[in-house]
Amino acid sequence: MMGNGTFGNDMFGNSMWAGHWLWMLVIAIVVVIPAWRICQRTGYPGWMGILILIPVVNLFLLYFIAFSEWPAARRGGSDV
Repeated sequence: MMGNGTFGNDMFGNSMWAGHWLWMLVIAIVVVIPAWRICQRTGYPGWMGILILIPVVNLFLLYFIAFSEWPAARRGGSDV
């Protein structure tokens, strides 16, 4: 059984990539939706929630949201 890579050139080796990307998409959706909602509820644009997917930037986003004054709090939003 000679081939390139771990599993050679069989179908299992090729289908693993499709499953990997599908799993990554599911995880991204599960993480981005709550981050999007948190950004909206604090008064920041929802698209900032996508930043949660970028390594190191996600830490800055969390600290920014945790320690900054929220626009929703300044204008007296009901979600705060």
